[in-house]
Amino acid sequence: MKTVVVQYETKPDRADENQALIERVFAELDERAPDGFSYMSVRLADGVSFIHVVVETAEGAIPLTDIEAFREFVKDIDDRCVKGPAASGAQVVGSYRFVGR
Repeated sequence: MKTVVVQYETKPDRADENQALIERVFAELDERAPDGFSYMSVRLADGVSFIHVVVETAEGAIPLTDIEAFREFVKDIDDRCVKGPAASGAQVVGSYRFVGR
């Protein structure tokens, strides 16, 4: 199982735009309902920091880059950020009723 965590900080005046782009990604995911991975995004209490967590649950899962709304989201992310996305691999140690939407 592959897990990736990405964290970044947006410019204050672009945080709402960033959130709207993320919401479009989830709308497309809801519509297409791809299998093989779990994906979550949170906006931290500071209002400008975001964390995304992707857990691949099956071999051969479609990559997020196959989702048009995700490609649109990442297209100009550096312009929206003060501190650009930093991705790191992670290992799930445990999970209990992980938040659902």
